[in-house]
Amino acid sequence: MSADPTQVLAFETDCHLFDGCGFPAPGLHSFLFEPLWGDADSNLYFNKTMLLALLGSVVIIGFFWAAFAKPKMVPGKLQMVAEAGYDFVRRGIVYETIGKREGEKYVPFMVSLFFFVWMMNLWSIIPIAQFPVTAIISYPAAIAAIVYVMWVSLTFKRHGFVGAFKNFTGYDKSLGAVLPLSMTIEFFSNLIVRPFTHTVRLFANMFAGHTLLLLFTIASWYMLNGIGIAYSAVSFVMVLVMTAFELFIQAVQAYVFVLLACSFLQGAMAESH
Repeated sequence: MSADPTQVLAFETDCHLFDGCGFPAPGLHSFLFEPLWGDADSNLYFNKTMLLALLGSVVIIGFFWAAFAKPKMVPGKLQMVAEAGYDFVRRGIVYETIGKREGEKYVPFMVSLFFFVWMMNLWSIIPIAQFPVTAIISYPAAIAAIVYVMWVSLTFKRHGFVGAFKNFTGYDKSLGAVLPLSMTIEFFSNLIVRPFTHTVRLFANMFAGHTLLLLFTIASWYMLNGIGIAYSAVSFVMVLVMTAFELFIQAVQAYVFVLLACSFLQGAMAESH
């Protein structure tokens, strides 16, 4: 039976060094949330991470709607920021990976993907929210599944069944006797391992980052007692350092996720990997 997050939180806030209680280290309970609506036992409920995902989508749509609803030849500040973000993904990721001619049709999707992942990551350092949605594996898994379906569909569309099979397996008759082994490895690597690593790369980074932030934040409060105040100050400095580091990692992970998505689509257009 899992711990009640509200009870754990109450324990964490009441516990200090020299009070006779152990350090309330973060754990899996830090990633569990009581339903805001519905019943968790019925698997039909609405919780904090779902709310943050919904709000994040609204924020992104609202931002670009406000920026481009009435575009101007001489852009204002909001339009300039939106254009810079759009152009960064278009030129810096899509064009560089897929190419301008082939990649242009995928720009809207990749821009949406980049900002959605980035926003889901950013919730980690936003007051009150303070949780990265992508630290729950189902969210990056769902996004990676969309990319996976696009990639596999495009491969079959471009090359047909035989051509797609060669593409997935890296068929190259010049390999000779090792060809069957090479094809087997490539097949499992591309169709099974690839979507898994695409998911876990994002999830693991956000999970680890949030755990470290929690660790130093709880430690700052826990040691805020007697001579432990000096240690608390050091821990609080680490909270600030880790927050700044997380800002960087959050953007990098959104970039890497979209870069990999583009590389998958580019590979679907090639004859073989």
